[in-house]
Amino acid sequence: MNAFVDGISALLEINVIIALVVGMVLGMLVGAFPGLTATMVVALAAGFTMTMEPVQGLAVLLSIYVAANFGDRVPSILVNTPGTPASIATTLDGYPMAKQGKAGLALTVSALVSAVGILASIILFCAAAVPIASFARSSFKSPELFALVVFGIAVMIGISSKSMIKGILGGLIGLMLGTVGAYSATADQRFTFGVLELQEGLNFIAVIIGLFGIAELFDQLLTHTKSSVRPISSLGRWWPNRSELRQTGRAVAVGGGVGLGVGLIPAAGGDIAGLIGWERARRVSKTPERFGKGSLEGLAAADTASSATLGGSLTTTMALGVPGDSVMAVMIGSMIIWGIAPGPSLFTNHPDLVVSIAGIMLLATLLSLGLSLVRMKGMVRLLDVPQPYLWSGILIFCIVGTYATTNSLSTVLTMLVFGVVGLVFKRIEMPAGPVVLGLLLGPLAEENLARTLAILPTRPFLEVVSPIALVLLALAVLSVVVPAIRSAMRSRRDRGSLAERLREEAEAEAAEYQTDQAGQTDQTDHTDPAGASAPGADTRRS
Repeated sequence: MNAFVDGISALLEINVIIALVVGMVLGMLVGAFPGLTATMVVALAAGFTMTMEPVQGLAVLLSIYVAANFGDRVPSILVNTPGTPASIATTLDGYPMAKQGKAGLALTVSALVSAVGILASIILFCAAAVPIASFARSSFKSPELFALVVFGIAVMIGISSKSMIKGILGGLIGLMLGTVGAYSATADQRFTFGVLELQEGLNFIAVIIGLFGIAELFDQLLTHTKSSVRPISSLGRWWPNRSELRQTGRAVAVGGGVGLGVGLIPAAGGDIAGLIGWERARRVSKTPERFGKGSLEGLAAADTASSATLGGSLTTTMALGVPGDSVMAVMIGSMIIWGIAPGPSLFTNHPDLVVSIAGIMLLATLLSLGLSLVRMKGMVRLLDVPQPYLWSGILIFCIVGTYATTNSLSTVLTMLVFGVVGLVFKRIEMPAGPVVLGLLLGPLAEENLARTLAILPTRPFLEVVSPIALVLLALAVLSVVVPAIRSAMRSRRDRGSLAERLREEAEAEAAEYQTDQAGQTDQTDHTDPAGASAPGADTRRS
């Protein structure tokens, strides 16, 4: 009970409340601007939170994470461009609704179901995190931890790239970067080349800001073209009636279930959950033919599913120490810098912090929902902000934030170098996610592998390596092999990441349905040239 009281009391401090509000506003802005991702801005904000208390810093980072999930629906619905990857599925029905003059209704329903999804995921976090952490604490030793890390990296490799080879290569590059600095077992220096700044390893904040922030900025500067697409201005009514709310009930339940399940899978994110939730809701819907053409059910299912991944992702991150998505990878890096190790020990060493994390998520969700409903019309105008001013401001914040982590220009140089590396990765379609996970989890995997190998010669193999570790390693192999086989069985044109494939399949089915409908209409016209379907046709014939 003391931990609960301490955790809640920490949230009542004025500094924490201010941090939460600042993070929430930043998150809403991030989501509303296409091209900015929550990972990028959380990485950028991490540089400024290093000097804060953990609860205050987590309030900034977690509220950005939550609020971006609300803001990114605005461009998805109004300009058919996802604000962040998590809102890809929103465009399938959100934009058609906007074109039908129902943009206001789509924005309101999207905000409501997103809040439902996140609140359900917070309940999952509160219910499942402690049992999972207790199980891991009692059952996970060095072999199991090594296997868990390998599984997390393998899952991200399997789903984050069109090419499996590029995904594996990205993971290996991350693992290699993680070996720079002192070896934890012997304290020997590796790959430092006599450079003093590399003796403690690469600065994690500088690397992620470079890969996610500077790389995106360079890419936008090199490829920016003035968009001629204007946001839909006719928003229509805003509030759904009772019939429309009842209509979304089944879709919200299906989408929520999918999101909660997908969120628990390490490295699987809201973009995948949204597409799977949309597809599953269409299968159980009484009106599947409306999906993809402005279906309120489709919109509700997609947004509930993508939002419900947040709590699952938080659960695996805090209970197991394995990031649920790229934002959580950045979060782990920040917590380690604060001296807090996410994982099973977090629930025994810092139980009050776990309560604070759940409280921050809850407050950020409720405040973001309120801001979404009240200021939605104002957020629409944000899409008119000139891009050059936006990116110039981001560059300044990247440099200042990175410099603030160490007060050294070498860190800024590291950021710029990895910005160029990240740009090259984007151009050759090499995913940055496995690189970050490899860098972050590589030392942990190496340390536990070294302990396992030290014990192995002295005891029977199955006594050291438990069935849990073997199952995790088998799942890691399947996570890479199964997508590779599926990719090999597809034509080159059809190869792509899981999210892209699901979206292409959904769009293809919607197009096929429209073609069938058009064909039926033509056939009707052909068999009834007098226009029997037209109002009053029978009267004219008589």
